[in-house]
Amino acid sequence: MLNIALFGPPGAGKGTQSEFLISKYKLFYISTGELLRKEMSENTELGKEAKDIIAAGGLVSDEIIVQIIENTIREHPESNGFLFDGFPRTYIQAYILEGLMRKLKTSLTCLISLEVTEEESVSRLLNRGLTSGRSDDNEVVIRNRLKEYYDKTLPVLNFYKDRGICLEINGSSGIEEVHQEIVKLIEKELSKKHLNIVLFGYPGCGRGSQGKALAKTFGLEYIATGPMLEEEIKIGSATGMKIKELYENGQLVPDDIVVPLIEKRLMTSKEVKGFIFKGFPRTLVQSYILDGLLKTQANSMLQIIEIEVPTLELIKRLDARSKTKDCMPYDTSTSKIVQRLAEHETKTVPVIRKYNQQHGVITINGMGTFEDVNKRLSFEIENGLRNMW
Repeated sequence: MLNIALFGPPGAGKGTQSEFLISKYKLFYISTGELLRKEMSENTELGKEAKDIIAAGGLVSDEIIVQIIENTIREHPESNGFLFDGFPRTYIQAYILEGLMRKLKTSLTCLISLEVTEEESVSRLLNRGLTSGRSDDNEVVIRNRLKEYYDKTLPVLNFYKDRGICLEINGSSGIEEVHQEIVKLIEKELSKKHLNIVLFGYPGCGRGSQGKALAKTFGLEYIATGPMLEEEIKIGSATGMKIKELYENGQLVPDDIVVPLIEKRLMTSKEVKGFIFKGFPRTLVQSYILDGLLKTQANSMLQIIEIEVPTLELIKRLDARSKTKDCMPYDTSTSKIVQRLAEHETKTVPVIRKYNQQHGVITINGMGTFEDVNKRLSFEIENGLRNMW
C-alpha cells in the first residue's frame, strides 16, 4: 500500500500535484476538511458531534478527526493507498497517524514536502487572488497563513526526517518538472520494499523446486534450511553430526542451530528484493522468531502461501524420491515418511493457522505439472507485488 502525506505552504501547488498522484497511483484522497464537511452533511454521529463543536466556536478534536480518517480508510479497501492532505498538521497528529497506520497494519510510505520560498508563495497567491475573488488572497492574510504554516509544520517535518521518510522537493519549478521529481522519489521509495514469501506445505508438495524457480523469476533470494544444514553435514562439523543424527531419526533440527544460520543469511544478503523461505518457520516458536527477524527490514511485506497435495500423493512422491539422488533421510522407509508427515501435522499446521489469522494464507493446488503449479504460484506473487503499494 502506498501512503503519502503531501506538504507545502499555501500556494506550493499541492492541489495540482495531488490530482496527478491520485490518478497515477490510484490513491484515495484524504483531506480532513473535506471529510469533516462530508460527515456533517450526512449527519453522521461524528458529523453531528463536530457540528456542535464548531457551532460553539470550538476546534474539532483530534479524537474525532482520527476516527473519521480510520473509517474512511476502512471503507476503501480497494484503494492502492491514500494521499493525506492537511493531516498531520501538528507533532501530536504525526504520532496519531503513526499509531493509526500500525493499527491498520500499514505505514506511511513518505512525506513529500514541496519547498517554496515565502515570497514565491505570496506572489502566487496574490496572482490567484486576481481571478479567484477569494477575500483571503490578500498580502496581510497570506503572510499570517504562512507564519502559522511554518510554526506548526516544522516539528512535523522533523518528526518524519527523524524516521527517514521526509522527502523535500523544490516546488518553485514548473508543474510538470515538479511532478516528475515527485514520481522519481516515490519510485525510489517503492524500490526499497521487500516482498518476503513463506512457502508452506507437507514434505513432497514441491516447495523446494517451486521455491527455487520462483526466486529466479522474481529476483528474490531463496532461503531453505535444508541446504544450509546439509552443508554442515558435508563439512563434517560437530554440528553437522548432530544434524545427521536428527535426520536419521526423523526429528527436526533445534532452533539454536537453525536460527543463527537464517539470521546470517538475511544480514549478508544485499540488494535483494526479498526472500522466499522454505522449511522455516516449522514451529510456532520459529514463526515468532521470523517475525522478529523481518521487523529489522523496513517496508517489508509478508506473503504466506501453502501448497496443498493429498496425503496419498505425498507418500507416493516421497517413496519415489527415496529411489533418487535427491533422497532425504526421512524418505528411506514408509514409517519414517509417515512420522515426518505426522510431525508436520502437529507442529507446522498450527503455524499456518496463526499466519492465517494475522495475514491470511493463500492456498494453492499442488496437483498437476510443475508448470501448472508454478503458474498458480506466480499469479499470487504478482498480486502480492502489486499490493505492496
